[in-house]
Amino acid sequence: MDIIEKYFPELTSEQLGQLEMLQNLYADWNEKINVISRKDTDNLMERHVLHSLAIAKFITFAKGTRVLDIGTGGGFPGIPLAIYFPDAEFVLCDSIAKKIHVAESISETIGLRNTDFVVGRAEQLKEKFDFIVSRAVAPMEQLYRWSAKLIKPNCINSKYNGYLLLKGGDLAPETQTLQQLNKKLIIEETPLNTWFSEPFFETKKLIYIF
Repeated sequence: MDIIEKYFPELTSEQLGQLEMLQNLYADWNEKINVISRKDTDNLMERHVLHSLAIAKFITFAKGTRVLDIGTGGGFPGIPLAIYFPDAEFVLCDSIAKKIHVAESISETIGLRNTDFVVGRAEQLKEKFDFIVSRAVAPMEQLYRWSAKLIKPNCINSKYNGYLLLKGGDLAPETQTLQQLNKKLIIEETPLNTWFSEPFFETKKLIYIF
């Protein structure tokens, strides 16, 4: 937990307690279902929790903000963000039912009240959201095609409604393809080593699309 407190000293004791519970809960579930990479289980706080919370370094979600997590898997980045932003609402979506079952169970065990869960594909949803978050699920252009219609037009946050994507590597080809699809989009890239000094984050980025 030291790594989380290092970067987020403002977390309450309740929030820290919820985040700490994730270590054993994911380890237990990973024995039954391959929720996250086996080699990452020991590095859960850095590679999954802190990675997810990079979004909280970029934006503070206003009360009532609705966030969709596409391809959440076992609950990343949705669950750490829901812990950090208890006044925002999170919908975690994945097409794999057993992974949503894990995320829902963990959310319930740690006492989250601001999460909903959907088994299915983003393009089937009818609701509207302020932001869509995702972690290396699909190319940007694909995500945009699936979900652009789900983003609300009216903004209640300090940043325009849009996408907050956690990705890695050379993203120039993806960016170019997305710009060809919609030339009006603005795409901003922030290296995660702007905020985090660990070697894991050297090639990781937060992509903001609006």
